[in-house]
Amino acid sequence: MEPDETLREALRLAVDPPGGVSVEALRELARDDDSTDWDIATTAAHLGVNPHTLRYYERIGLVRVPRDGAGRRRYDAAAIRRLVFLVRMRTSGMPISDLRHYVDLADADRDTVSERMDMLLEHRDTLRTQIAQLQLALAATEYKIATYQEGPRP
Repeated sequence: MEPDETLREALRLAVDPPGGVSVEALRELARDDDSTDWDIATTAAHLGVNPHTLRYYERIGLVRVPRDGAGRRRYDAAAIRRLVFLVRMRTSGMPISDLRHYVDLADADRDTVSERMDMLLEHRDTLRTQIAQLQLALAATEYKIATYQEGPRP
C-alpha cells in the first residue's frame, strides 16, 4: 500500500471504527418497556458495571430503586433509563458532582430544562474535542501499525 493510501485508511479507521454505535445500543438509552423488573445482578450485567456501582449511585441519591417485599432492589424501567444515562455519562468522563447537580435539576419541581440543556451542550463540546484528539491518536496508531505490517523500507 502506498504511504498516502495507508494514511487515508488509518484516518478512515479512526473516524469510522469497526463495530461503531449500533441502533440496539441507542435503543437502550430510551428503554420504555415498563415491564422491566430486574434484580441488581441482572441490572449490573446489562449495564456492564459492578453491583457496588449501582449501590453507590443509589446511596448518593443519583437513582431511586424500588424494593420488593423482602427488601431486595427491583430495577424498574425508570431506574434502568436513569442508570443507562448515568453510566454513559460517567464513561464519557462527566464528574459525579456534575451528575449530582444534573439529577437534582431533573428531580426538581421547577422548570430546569434550559440549565440541564446547557450542561449537556457543554459536555457534548468537551466530548467532541476529546473524540477529535482520540481519533487523531488512533489514526497515528493505525498508520504506524500499517507501516510495520508492510515491512521495513530501504
